Amino acid sequence: MANISVTVTFAAAQALLVALPAIADPLPSWNDTATETAIIQFVERVTDPASDNFMPAADRIAVFDNDGTLWSEQPAYFQGLYALDRLQEKANADPSILTSDALKAAAKGDMKGVMAGGMEGLIEILNVSHSGMSVDDFEADVREWLTTAKHPQSGLVYSDMTFQPMLELLTYLRDNDFTTYIVSGGGVHFIRAISEDAYGVPPQQVIGTEGKTLYQVVDGKPSLLKDGGISFVDDKAGKPVGIDRHLGKRPIFAAGNSDGDFEMLEWTTSGDGLRFGLIVHHTDAEREFAYDRDSHFGTLSKGLDEAAKRGWVVVDIAKDWSKVWSGKQ
Repeated sequence: MANISVTVTFAAAQALLVALPAIADPLPSWNDTATETAIIQFVERVTDPASDNFMPAADRIAVFDNDGTLWSEQPAYFQGLYALDRLQEKANADPSILTSDALKAAAKGDMKGVMAGGMEGLIEILNVSHSGMSVDDFEADVREWLTTAKHPQSGLVYSDMTFQPMLELLTYLRDNDFTTYIVSGGGVHFIRAISEDAYGVPPQQVIGTEGKTLYQVVDGKPSLLKDGGISFVDDKAGKPVGIDRHLGKRPIFAAGNSDGDFEMLEWTTSGDGLRFGLIVHHTDAEREFAYDRDSHFGTLSKGLDEAAKRGWVVVDIAKDWSKVWSGKQ
């Protein structure tokens, strides 16, 4: 009986040793590269009370862009694709709503025509597709679309195109007493509709571009109604402003993927103490998409040029990630 006990104990010890690496790795979908090492070393240094770089938990604020950083953004931002779908539905029911070239192009799915309309045309499309409903109804509709509609190229539902390595990073930071925020150029209500389910980020920790919202009592029920237009653009220089408005404190960790995130990374990493700037570089045409300087969406040029001298870490998706999307190997 003693020999059996020893054998079982030895086997259990062997199993534990085999399991230890998996347990110890907080970022299992990140390859063992300098990028993963830099992230872990930063977190260890700011969370170690004995370290000169220690930061109290109240100061461990991490901000993340959404499009291209936490989920994909090609061939267009997901919110834009949602807007096209909803505009086409409305136009089929009432063609008279197509009062401009941008709206007519959107109804046909003509992305070149949509882009030719510039920001004015995009706002027209958002006004027609997003307004005239309550915030609650809008967010419910967005959740349904993101979890059932399929991406035209990957064939996955949109909610399965979140980046598995970034989900792990969010969890790793929270496990080390960071508070994680989304700071996006996308619409705040669009992202809040899915942020908690997709990323574990509650809606009150989402900062985004804001449309006009009105308070009204409709059929005896107090409601917030989406009224169209844009009241605040949370992009480029707007991102530090949005963070200050909502948080009142400079983050110590910022992650983005495009030049629209440059000012957020610049402001975050210029603060006192140890800071971390991360750029997701889309280099994997086989598993996702490869683009940077010449892309209509997620243009990354200045960030690539200045990352090294600013000490920002550039994630090479092809080299640094063993898995890309949460819903696909």
